[in-house]
Amino acid sequence: MLFFRPCNYKTPISYCENPMQNPNNLLGQETSPYLLQHADNPVDWHAWNPASLAKAKSENKPVLLSIGYSACHWCHVMAHESFEDKSTAEIMNKYFINIKVDREERPDLDKIYQTAHSLLTSRAGGWPLTVFLSPENQIPFFAGTYFPNKPRHNMPTFTNIMELVADAWKNKFDAIKKQESAITNALTNISSHAGLNTDLNAAPLDRAYQQLVDAFDHENGGFSSAPKFPHAEMLERCLRQHLTINSRNNNGSQALEMACLTLDKMALGGFRDQIGGGFYRYSTDKFWMIPHFEKMLYDNGQLLTLYAQAWLVTNNNLYKQVVESTADWLMGDMQADEGGYCAALDADTDHVEGKTYVWSPQQIEDLLSENEFNVYKIKYGLTGPANFEGDWHMHSTILNHDLAKDLDRKEEQIELLLASTNKKLLDQRNTRKQPGRDDKILCAWNALAIRGMSFAGRSTGNKQYIDSAIKSADFIYNTLWKKQRLLVSYKDGKAHLNAYLDDYAYLLQALLELLQSQWSNRYYEWVLQLADNLLANFEDKKNGGFFFTSHDHEHLIYRSKTFSDEAMPNGNAVAASTLLQLGLLSGRTQYLDAAERCLRSGFNSLAEQAIAHCSLSHALELYLNPGIVVILRGKKEYLQEWQQITNRRFMPRLTCIAIEASVAVPKIFEHKKPVGEICAYICEGTHCLPVITNFSDYNNYLNEH
Repeated sequence: MLFFRPCNYKTPISYCENPMQNPNNLLGQETSPYLLQHADNPVDWHAWNPASLAKAKSENKPVLLSIGYSACHWCHVMAHESFEDKSTAEIMNKYFINIKVDREERPDLDKIYQTAHSLLTSRAGGWPLTVFLSPENQIPFFAGTYFPNKPRHNMPTFTNIMELVADAWKNKFDAIKKQESAITNALTNISSHAGLNTDLNAAPLDRAYQQLVDAFDHENGGFSSAPKFPHAEMLERCLRQHLTINSRNNNGSQALEMACLTLDKMALGGFRDQIGGGFYRYSTDKFWMIPHFEKMLYDNGQLLTLYAQAWLVTNNNLYKQVVESTADWLMGDMQADEGGYCAALDADTDHVEGKTYVWSPQQIEDLLSENEFNVYKIKYGLTGPANFEGDWHMHSTILNHDLAKDLDRKEEQIELLLASTNKKLLDQRNTRKQPGRDDKILCAWNALAIRGMSFAGRSTGNKQYIDSAIKSADFIYNTLWKKQRLLVSYKDGKAHLNAYLDDYAYLLQALLELLQSQWSNRYYEWVLQLADNLLANFEDKKNGGFFFTSHDHEHLIYRSKTFSDEAMPNGNAVAASTLLQLGLLSGRTQYLDAAERCLRSGFNSLAEQAIAHCSLSHALELYLNPGIVVILRGKKEYLQEWQQITNRRFMPRLTCIAIEASVAVPKIFEHKKPVGEICAYICEGTHCLPVITNFSDYNNYLNEH
């Protein structure tokens, strides 16, 4: 049975009221919240497994593959319209073997069939994804996304589609088989990346920045029209470009202005939960006003890191407030008792998107004092027309500094009043029925959150955030790290599925971030084990780079190896960056060599479409300008002082480890003994500098770099 809990409540509530109503629906045996949402459908659903695929082959029935996730609004719509309808289910059961897949647990399948959808339709995919596969080899021959139950918007109905597909399978079989070889060849070619033989160069970095400039929305921020997605890696590229240009004493204002305009709009708008903290999935409009209301862990982990970076670069207090509200929300509403962070909050409440979050001005006025409401209505424009189906979703266009100036008050007074007002509204909102929480704990997504919480804790000096990150890391170590291999997912006491490239790459990056916040010999050894495992089980030994699935993974129709970013940073790119860092920190040159092979494998893709490969551009930049490793050794009180001045800077090249003098260090660090009360060992790339023992000398070094 699937359980969700309301925000700030400990008692879970049941989402699936009549599980296993259909004895031929086998999803009740699963732990995925998304699959369990369909356990009472009249559809004869199966999970993706050898038995289901063998059944399709033995009965010579095409596979109807439906891929989605628990927080997806349109997945719910298609479920209510079609999968819960008995007449629709009869057609599905008659002609197909119906397989449900949670894209969050099986991103390998999702990547394959999203790509196949693009090849078959020449359109971008999405969720729900609906693909029809040959039972013999699981090669797709027809694909789409959401199909309605009645004709609308020039879209055929789902039942019409199924009847056409069933007819094609019966009467156009030869054409389908002929198409299979073309699809297979196209999928294989997409993942063919030969290593570059010439020297790597910085041209793609300049190209990426120019493409960002060309795509930028100078009025509303972001790099597209509606719908608007956060694209954290593109914004980090702007911050890095600003820092790089500044280091050459040139004008880096344009790069910073693009980042800050977007960050301001996202922070003030309805894209962020102004009352409860955290970010929604994307904005449906160009103003960052009305979101798609699901909240995903992977978005919030990335944006937490980004806003902490931006705060260090700009010292803008708005960004620090965003960091704190996002981190507090992650700890309060998303961190499970076991330690890991849960995957998502649903877009819907009672089948209505955004129902929990919207207000009428009268509801707000009734809760607040006259003074509070007079400020709040100006801050959030409550005197104008409603912005969401007759109600208000909180969205602002005015900074607190400007609001204070308009009202002739101090900014601190305005911020205190808004904080107390939001607390009243949140307390009231928490009495409403809440969206469902997907309690599945995913390794890769937790790693993104660990990185964000570690960076936020270090940059703000809030140890609670670091402790929260450690709880999640400990959970992964104790639950998802088995026999020197990672597992993907945990739910209801069950950890399962062989991990993917993203699990290893993101966790490596997260643990390196965590080690810079709080040293641990155990975690350092774990990092080395993860890196060795990554090289042994994922690397393309012939062409460089890393496959998305391990060498011993289930055999699928092709092995994906890509370098472009999607909603999350590319696993190859993160692996390359992290291996460069770890190679310099550990002195293990095999990591540096693997990172270079990865960059060579992906360089042509980066050069051809730089804006889509911002994470890989970070790795290339680190390769061309080798990282700085600082090892601080000394007494605790001195370490804290030196760490504090280090942590108040965003230096993408820097890896700084602080180890107390009394700690027995790994062998690689034994020669870095404490000198006096405290000292700094600094290496730039493979070139080491004389040890620094003076605070002002260390501070000057940081200022110069």
